[in-house]
Amino acid sequence: MGKTTRNLFVDELKQTPVEEQKLEIVERKGKGHPDYICDAIMDRVSVALCSEYLKRFGTILHHNVDKSLLVAGEAEIRFGGGRVLKPMLLVFGDRATFEFQGEVIPLEEIVVKAAKDWFRENMRFVDPEEHVKYQVELKPGSPSLVDIFKREKIGANDTSAAVGYAPMSKTEMVVLEVEKFINSPEFKKEFPETGEDVKVMGLRLCDRLELTIALAFVDRFVENEAAYFRAKEAVLERVEEFVKDKFDFSEVKVNINVLDRPGRGLEGVYLTVLGTSADSGDSGQVGRGNRVNGVIPLNRPMCSEAAAGKNPVSHVGKIYNVLTHQMARSIYEQVPGLREVYVWLLSQIGKPVDEPLVAASQVILEPGTKLKEVEGQIKDVMEAELDSIKDLIWKLARGEIPIC
Repeated sequence: MGKTTRNLFVDELKQTPVEEQKLEIVERKGKGHPDYICDAIMDRVSVALCSEYLKRFGTILHHNVDKSLLVAGEAEIRFGGGRVLKPMLLVFGDRATFEFQGEVIPLEEIVVKAAKDWFRENMRFVDPEEHVKYQVELKPGSPSLVDIFKREKIGANDTSAAVGYAPMSKTEMVVLEVEKFINSPEFKKEFPETGEDVKVMGLRLCDRLELTIALAFVDRFVENEAAYFRAKEAVLERVEEFVKDKFDFSEVKVNINVLDRPGRGLEGVYLTVLGTSADSGDSGQVGRGNRVNGVIPLNRPMCSEAAAGKNPVSHVGKIYNVLTHQMARSIYEQVPGLREVYVWLLSQIGKPVDEPLVAASQVILEPGTKLKEVEGQIKDVMEAELDSIKDLIWKLARGEIPIC
């Protein structure tokens, strides 16, 4: 059997690397943010379906559960502890295989259990039985897409493009690490009054960094307005200390809950009952959260596909989203003389996922490096990544690669 012939393209990108641009804006939505909740749960659902299909039939069947809405509930917020008046509503949408070889699969039971498990593991104050209602709107897949799974070599179930890059910039890393720090077990032990709903917006102007953080506080830990502002000041100092210790910006400014206004009581502070704004304020949706590398990088090219919940076997909206970043990292780490790498993958529906319509790499070269000196090495790395795509697919199916 001959080697697969692929359409590989390598080009020099003549632009200033993001790290050297004077303006950079990066966002991250933390694990209690309603959009993050939707992404994380729907991907957990996909992993649960993969596991169930494999256990029953020895293969992963057609599904795409990448449509979801978390409808905000209603809560009475009070200093010292409020209460939930109306639960959140989590709607599961899109397509899945309900029956195969005469056997009916208990879809609703599987997807609701996956969601409840995620809430238990990630949200300290959300009772998945009491605080969330579930509405399963999954439907059988279209015949043409289901048929792709029956073919000898499974092809892409969409014509779709993805783009990834390497390395991550210092600003991207600080935004990512700050949210993870605030949501770490150690931080929650030190500041139990901080909820999981965290959004970090980073602005870099030249070498000056300003972070604007929205951080939900949990009302049961906050006695009154004065206690809230004392706690917020302590958190702010701790986050500033973390950033200055780990990152070398010339100037760092951290802002937390800038809408707060002393003297306005509950109207002037950011409190929640459950640690997420979804308990009474904001709804969430799949695809509005972080890219697969954990941030929303406004200076970078981005694709419109949501990776969360898509099946990991044939849906390139998931596979290529992850693979482009992985491939870019491998090129950057293995090929000398590169300052920045962008990788583009474009599928063609029905064509094998390891044979994209085009696999393109655009590179910003170090001074003195010529494209012809590194082009062959770059193509070798791209070939190797595409050759090992099955390993990536299985890791995605087992939930071993985070996608938000």
